[in-house]
Amino acid sequence: MHFLISLSRKIDTINEKIGNSISWALLLAVIICTLNSVARYALNASSNAWMEIQWYLYGAVFLLVAPYTLQQNGHVRIDVVAGRFSKRTQVWIDLLSFIFFLLPMAGLILYLGTPYALHSYTRHEMSGNAGGLIEWPAKILIPLGFALLLLQGFSEIIKRIAFLRGLIDASSFDKHAKTAAEEVEELRLANADKLRDQERGGQA
Repeated sequence: MHFLISLSRKIDTINEKIGNSISWALLLAVIICTLNSVARYALNASSNAWMEIQWYLYGAVFLLVAPYTLQQNGHVRIDVVAGRFSKRTQVWIDLLSFIFFLLPMAGLILYLGTPYALHSYTRHEMSGNAGGLIEWPAKILIPLGFALLLLQGFSEIIKRIAFLRGLIDASSFDKHAKTAAEEVEELRLANADKLRDQERGGQA
């Protein structure tokens, strides 16, 4: 079991690094979108390639950051019922959900998406739009993203089983996402500390 826990941590690290890196693609997409809009309305110039690269970047963010979101416990939950259960029962619900829903879904899309992406690559498919881009880089994101999601699913299952066996605590997977109120309070305290430091500096 200790080998599996070590493997889980390696998977978490891989998806965390990919998620943090790919998240910058969203900023790049916003910059491209802004420049494309300015060029279209101010200069009456535009390009299908610039529009399509935005879709590719959004697709990369959606598909490659999803495993990191799962690892950070950031996916949408409906806790009206599950929140009333004990932590052990909640972990059992997670475990069964991963085994019977997440893994089959991710495995099926990986199985169907791989030949779809390979077919596009071997045919060097191009966009049907004038001046469009090659399509296989976007399509290859589908099996890649779901392969990473499948790995993260296995990692989450390992962690839940390890918790049930008393080998790890819940903090390894039950990460607390800050609410909007908590973030505002954190900023308020940080600003208060900053003002106090400035006042002390002025008095000195």
